[in-house]
Amino acid sequence: MENNTEVTEFILLGLTNAPELQVPLFIMFTLIYLVSVVGNLGMIILILTDSRLHIPMYFFLSHLSLADFCYSTAVTPKVIAGLLTGDKVISYNACAAQMFFFAIFVTVESYLLASMAYDRYAAVCKPLHYTTIMTTTMCACLAIGSYFCSLLNASIHTGNIFRLYFCRSNVVNHFFCDIPAVMALSCSDKQGSELILVAMASFNIFFALLVILLSYLFIFFTILKIHSIEGYLKALSTCASHLTSVTIFYRTAMFMYLQPSSSHSMDTDKIASVFYTIFIPMLNPLVYSLRNKEVKNAFKKLILHLNY
Repeated sequence: MENNTEVTEFILLGLTNAPELQVPLFIMFTLIYLVSVVGNLGMIILILTDSRLHIPMYFFLSHLSLADFCYSTAVTPKVIAGLLTGDKVISYNACAAQMFFFAIFVTVESYLLASMAYDRYAAVCKPLHYTTIMTTTMCACLAIGSYFCSLLNASIHTGNIFRLYFCRSNVVNHFFCDIPAVMALSCSDKQGSELILVAMASFNIFFALLVILLSYLFIFFTILKIHSIEGYLKALSTCASHLTSVTIFYRTAMFMYLQPSSSHSMDTDKIASVFYTIFIPMLNPLVYSLRNKEVKNAFKKLILHLNY
């Protein structure tokens, strides 16, 4: 009878069953999520309201903040609610929706980081032609392309997982409906689904990484030709924040999705996913605000304006 029962809901095991850790984790994740929401929405408002930030670099940064806010919101509130109430049940449709929206915005982030790398290439390597390369139309096309490819990617992944048959356990050994964790529950033949997951993830990650690496390769050679110390430091500072975000994001993404499910340790995946889904959306606005004079100046201007 159990083998013939179709799954209509899932149970998320969460991070830990230890009762003494529930309250500390609830407090920590709530604070992190609040910082993430304030940081990312604040960055968007700052960029929209300050005319000095109406340039391509900050256009992409505003969309990066939007992606961080959205994929964090797809996951973290459910985690916080589970820690507070102990309710670990998520419906079949809600699980599919969570996976879909998480996949969209995490892929958007990947393509936006590639677009920002191209923007940095144009700024450092082609400064005299920068305004003709990074036009409003070009920026809009890169942003729209990022969202379109991400929507297609999320649709394929979610459709690929939820076409499988779930007939036995409905207990997801994770704190959200991540693709490998849900796939592991299926009693269908998963080989084709695993190949699609690895192929799509590999394409998205390595295509974006190729654009980033080529952009920074040209930037590196351009910097080597700069004889002025001031010019050298300016070129480095232009790229520092973006390189920090790229390193943090792609190291975790490659660990999570570019290995077969047989190589996955769910406990290790859960630890990596906490960093990936909860910490990174908080870190990006901090990285760009603390390392960027223009953002700090815009923030000071906004505070002074509010005080008056």
